[in-house]
Amino acid sequence: MLDDQALMQALNSTPVSGGRRQDLWHDDREVDRWAREHGGLGGGQEREWLRTARDALQAVETGATTEPRLGRVLAGVRKVPQPFASGIEWRLEVPPERRLAVELVLAWADVKARMPGRLRPCENPECRLFLLDRSRANTARWCSMKTCGNRLKARRHQARARETPRPE
Repeated sequence: MLDDQALMQALNSTPVSGGRRQDLWHDDREVDRWAREHGGLGGGQEREWLRTARDALQAVETGATTEPRLGRVLAGVRKVPQPFASGIEWRLEVPPERRLAVELVLAWADVKARMPGRLRPCENPECRLFLLDRSRANTARWCSMKTCGNRLKARRHQARARETPRPE
């Protein structure tokens, strides 16, 4: 099963660089590398399902009210209990090419349940990254204080400095 880190890697695979949106998963080799690192096989169908799941989750997290692509990713999926002496394990019944995409959606749902309100887009309107706020106060606003936070604070400071009349 995918974890929080894998979820954040997927969500943050469309950064803005030099003012332009990039899609790190546009390159098939990059998606296959990510898939293999997380137990997948790579391949065309798996890549397409992963991109679909990623795009749907990004849309939901940036405010889309409904996301039909999530329904397509999850269509026909079942979690079946498997009893063991130590307890119950849940086995996912899903076509192999869709397994990682489903696990990505389940990792997102798990984060939403365990950490409500903690997964959100960066508040820098020019940024396309997401953050998982692990701070005690749940007040993180930027994907990175070093980049987005400092940039926005510097811009606000410069705007205030321009508005403040200079003494003559």
